[in-house]
Amino acid sequence: MANINDIARRAGVSVSTVSRVLNHHPHVSQLKKAAVQRVIDELDYVPNRSAVDLIRKETRSFGVIMPYNNNQAFDQLLHGILNRSVERDYTVMVLPTKYNTEKELSYLNKLKNKQLDGIIITSRANSWDAIIPFTKYGAIVACEYTEHPEIGCAYMDRYGSYLETFQILKDKGHSHVAFTTARGEESNSTQLTIKAYRQIYGNFLPEYHIKDCYNIADGVRAAQQLLQSELKPTAIYANGDEVATGIYQYARSIGIGVPEDLAIIGQENQPVGIGLELSTVDHQLVKVGELAFDLAIEKSKEKVEIPYRIILRQSI
Repeated sequence: MANINDIARRAGVSVSTVSRVLNHHPHVSQLKKAAVQRVIDELDYVPNRSAVDLIRKETRSFGVIMPYNNNQAFDQLLHGILNRSVERDYTVMVLPTKYNTEKELSYLNKLKNKQLDGIIITSRANSWDAIIPFTKYGAIVACEYTEHPEIGCAYMDRYGSYLETFQILKDKGHSHVAFTTARGEESNSTQLTIKAYRQIYGNFLPEYHIKDCYNIADGVRAAQQLLQSELKPTAIYANGDEVATGIYQYARSIGIGVPEDLAIIGQENQPVGIGLELSTVDHQLVKVGELAFDLAIEKSKEKVEIPYRIILRQSI
């Protein structure tokens, strides 16, 4: 099996030159780079990545802690992260947790064991007190705001977006407003939704909060539950455009007009919502993911806010 010395000898260059080519070092002439690459191809040489990583003291790999992959928000964050990873020639390892605290800590240990250069947290199960000690082993970047100086973050003002959305519905005369969420009150985003609702409307009927909504079928289920009740809402704020689409489909199927009888607004500006001209709150999560990756690469502890957009279409 060929090694780096064999390549150097056959290419007529030094071992250090071969090493620079393998590590994409910029200061190698095109002539020498071509000679080394030609020998690598001839010998079908595959470098020992562990040894290369050890030499350059980095893996060029980042982990992405992500609780689920059947969620529009997390899918968009991952899309942004992958955009940047391809541009900058890094590998991304998706680390699913289902909000299991022990599983999350086991992934953070990959940073401690030098298996990853850094970790991007799209949503967390552990407290920051449990996570912060791992920052001494590599970059940790969050996709939510944190005041802790050890953690960089790319985030949007989720609470502000909820407040503004409920205020818009109230200004349009809606006093009976329901909403859907992916998870219950153990979720930070659900807590913020409820907090914003109470800020605008005061207390709400428990029946107006439908949980476990992820897709069109869940939207249909939510609409059935809400629109068959005695106190029907006149507006529904869905936690995603797919969920909003299910609500729209069911409402139309039973003769409820949108927006005449029911106003609907979703989230994340998905193609299905655009096609149905559904109003939406675009948190620009692809951009959040891209900037989170940039912060991780730069080992930055900066706090970067990405503005959200409320897009009003025919469903309100």
